[in-house]
Order: sequence, then structure tokens, then C-alpha cells
Amino acid sequence: MSALARAAKVAAHIDDGATIGIGGWGSRRKPLGLVRAVVRSGARDLTVVSFGGPDVGMLCATGQVSTVVHGFVSLDSIGIDPHFAAAREAGRIRTVELDEAMLVAGLRAAARRLPFEVTRAGAGSDAVTRNRGIRTVVSPYADGEELVAMPAITLDVALLHLDRADTAGNAVCTGPDLFFDDLFAGAAAKTIVSAERIVPTADLLWDAPPTTAMLNRTLTDVVVELPGGAGFTAHPPHAPRDERLQRAYADAAASPEHWRAFRERFIDVDDDAYRLAVSAFHREEAR
Repeated sequence: MSALARAAKVAAHIDDGATIGIGGWGSRRKPLGLVRAVVRSGARDLTVVSFGGPDVGMLCATGQVSTVVHGFVSLDSIGIDPHFAAAREAGRIRTVELDEAMLVAGLRAAARRLPFEVTRAGAGSDAVTRNRGIRTVVSPYADGEELVAMPAITLDVALLHLDRADTAGNAVCTGPDLFFDDLFAGAAAKTIVSAERIVPTADLLWDAPPTTAMLNRTLTDVVVELPGGAGFTAHPPHAPRDERLQRAYADAAASPEHWRAFRERFIDVDDDAYRLAVSAFHREEAR
């Protein structure tokens, strides 16, 4: 079951102290339109769970994050998000760094309503020894192997961006990689999906195989029609990464003044003003 909403209404679903999971991967298919709405909401003391990219960096730069649970925080063409790096180095955030497969296991356990999932990922590494909340278990069978018992990573809210959805909350991803958005949705008490288009249910799969139907309506609570909702991150087959705007975002970490200018122009604005700002930016770059 879902409700159709505007991105500006997303703020009503994000409470101070919430744990939010953000789909996509690095600088690919990140729901930056929804993240911008979270920024404008002013929600504080957030725990962010992500295969991180500029989603994490933006929320670190605005001071809204207290904890980041991640496998990495990368802009792909730029190795590490500089806003995240600055917050981490300054001690402004707590980080829980996991092997990527450990993060998958934690989300999958939550989606299956299990307390933990057994995995070999992270065994013998600092990802286990330095994270005191992670335990190991011994196999009850003859092998007696010691394995990682990755605890469930439960989310209050998941934010995702997909290709198209219907008003009931069924959603499709036609790109080459689904990443783990379905696990974020399953692990969350509430899932908010932005989509390039809202279409009738009969048109969801008109040009795509059934395997692209990532979410069914039982996993989705709010649907937002938001063309270009991935922002400057890559969203194949719709758009490549906007490398120039991503570079401007990264460069904005140089000083508080640079960040303030970027934020005022591209973040603290509604969706229509954002699109106009991006168009103006590219005209300036082309001169």
C-alpha cells in the first residue's frame, strides 16, 4: 500500500534520531531528490545506512548525521566523498565500517525478520573485532567452524529512486544493476520511492522483463514522481553521471563558504528551482 506525495512532503516521515537506509551504490542511482528533501527537513541526529556516495556526504556536510553505517563512501570517479571524509576526520560523526557482504547480510536478516544472518564475510577482520556489536557463532555441525553472526540492520525509513512506479507502490528498475534496493525496502518500517514516472500498473512492464519488477506494493509506503531524482549520480538508461556537477559538489568541501554557495544554489531549493539551477550551471560551464 502506498500514498502518492510530493518530494517536499518527505520531511514528515523523517524524525530526529531516525535510522534511514539509502539505496543505490556509490554515485549510481542515488535518490538525491529525496535526500535534498531530508536536508530541507532539518532532521537531526540521523543514522545513515548506505553503500555510500553523495547521499552520505551531503547529510554529513549539513551536520544532520550522527552515525554512518557503510561499506564505503565513494563518488566512483572521485575515490572518497570529501564531505564525508572531512566529517570523519574531524570526529563529527561515528562510523561503522563493514565489509560490503556484511552490510548485505545485515539488511537481509532484517528483511527476513531474523535477529542475525550467519556469514563468512568479515571473519578475522577488524570489521568484526572493532565493532563490538558483532558476534561470532560456532557451527553446530561436525565442521565446528567459527562464523560471523551479522546482526539485523533494521531501518526506520528507506529512500530509493527507481525508473517507474504505479500509485500502489509497485516499482521497476530497468538499469543494468538492481543493487540492493529491495533489501533496504524489506529492512525498513517505511519505504519512500521516487520514480522518473508514475504510470498505470498495466504499463509498468510494457518494455521490460518481469525481472525488473524490483518492488511490490507490500514493500512501499510513499511514492513520489520525481524526474531526474537521481540528481548528478548515474541513472542508466536515463542519464550518465553529471561529472561536472559532481566535481562542483566535491569542490564545495574546500571551505564553509564554498559549501554554503553550493547548498544555497542546488540543495535549499524546490525541485523546479533545482532543475533551473542545473541548466544554468551547464550554460555557464559551456562558455
